[in-house]
Amino acid sequence: MQKSYTIIISLIVAMGGFLLGFDSAVISGAVNGIRTYFEMSDWQLGFAVGCVIFGAMFGNIFAGPLSDQYGRKKLLIITAVLFTVSALWSALATNYISFVIARIIGGIGIGGAILIAPIYIAEIAPPKLRGSLVSLNQLNIVLGISAAYFSNYFLKDIEGESWRWMLGVEAIPALIYFFALFAVPRSPRWLIQRLNKVAFAKKILVKIGGEEFATVTIAEIQRGIDKKEAKGTYADFFSRKMTVIVTIAFGLAFFQQITGINAIFYYAPTIFEQAGGSSDASFLQAIVVGLTNVIFTFVAIWLIDRLGRKPLLLIGTSSMAIALIMATLAFNNASYHFDTKAIEKVENSEIQAALSQLNGSTYFSQKELFSKVEPLLTEAQFISFKQNEIKNFININAVLVLIAILLYVAAFAISLGPVMWTMLSEIFPGNVKGIAISIVGFFNSLVSYTVTQFFPWELTNLGPTLTFAIYAGLAVLSIAFVSRFVVETKGKTLEEVQELLIKSEEE
Repeated sequence: MQKSYTIIISLIVAMGGFLLGFDSAVISGAVNGIRTYFEMSDWQLGFAVGCVIFGAMFGNIFAGPLSDQYGRKKLLIITAVLFTVSALWSALATNYISFVIARIIGGIGIGGAILIAPIYIAEIAPPKLRGSLVSLNQLNIVLGISAAYFSNYFLKDIEGESWRWMLGVEAIPALIYFFALFAVPRSPRWLIQRLNKVAFAKKILVKIGGEEFATVTIAEIQRGIDKKEAKGTYADFFSRKMTVIVTIAFGLAFFQQITGINAIFYYAPTIFEQAGGSSDASFLQAIVVGLTNVIFTFVAIWLIDRLGRKPLLLIGTSSMAIALIMATLAFNNASYHFDTKAIEKVENSEIQAALSQLNGSTYFSQKELFSKVEPLLTEAQFISFKQNEIKNFININAVLVLIAILLYVAAFAISLGPVMWTMLSEIFPGNVKGIAISIVGFFNSLVSYTVTQFFPWELTNLGPTLTFAIYAGLAVLSIAFVSRFVVETKGKTLEEVQELLIKSEEE
């Protein structure tokens, strides 16, 4: 009973991770719909998709201090409200500014959930269950991403503006999360540390692990209060002795995002359409991407304490580089053929008439294609061609593109995805860990936003070949970084990790 009670509580709280993943990925299916409805440029689309990360930054900054002040449970309930409001508001938005505000509100919920949910679970779980229960949050994130792809596929054919249903459906799990959280107790550690409600906390701890567990845990919490280490400062974080640790942390945070993972998650159907896939096929392929992410997250959980952090990072980043090179080659070897059937697929009649002059022509590079198409169209028409119509004329090895994307996602899921957060929790001294993870998390979100903002512009102006080539080059740099700077922490105590890093610094 005690074990099942703890698991149920953890599963409820981990729904925050599910909503985080769902909110992050659901926009992928709505991209074409919102671009058309709000008449967005590439930059506006990039911001509409990426602004959620701005909200997450605010959530990162304020969630920790507010949860210390008012409690983990109250902050989790607030995140559920934010997810609900964001889903309904974005689904009902009638102008661009309103839509962006709704997305930012959801981002604040993401920033809060990604920090508070694992903190709560870690504080309430018995030591022997802590690792597996905390991992529920990461697992729920990838399940949420996969669920968003499934949801988008089944809602895409609704008459009218299907994108509104895609975004609004998130309100259902968000409301379930909101009401379920009222069945969750407050963190016993917070009750003792903040309010000194020992008797109240003991009742919760007895439900979790029994009388003996409650007594021992309360004694440990009170001993920790008596011997509390001096709280670290921002100056401590940036001090010279932290150079090696900070280099590892910022490097992993940078390469985790700059290699393009959120471009894949946020724009998966768009990428597959660029490879000539139909709308139906593109949404189905996005589902496969989500399932691959889930499966290989399980693989990562199984391997991380067996194989080690650094080997996983090296295997993963090497495989990511190979996958991105494969995608680059697939798009580079594509050709573009104009025939009557392809030209008739163009929706804009003026563009269709202009392109009819190229009937029977074949071009073997995007540069050659654009040089022939651009003189025939107005500037606005040419942008529309690059965004919406080029897919009708491309001849490409679509299977190779799919394999490349799946290999990339699988490699990320076993390496930079989970390993970065694991190592951040291990390499920082306890007195600066809170500050450190907030700073590095903020930087990680900033890089993520940059990738998300630029990706539509890159596809339109640089083309998929050069875009994936850039990501491939960055993946190769990530291999060099991991090989040179990252240390292995598997099987070491936190104190041993600190000694290893200090030794490395002195050398």
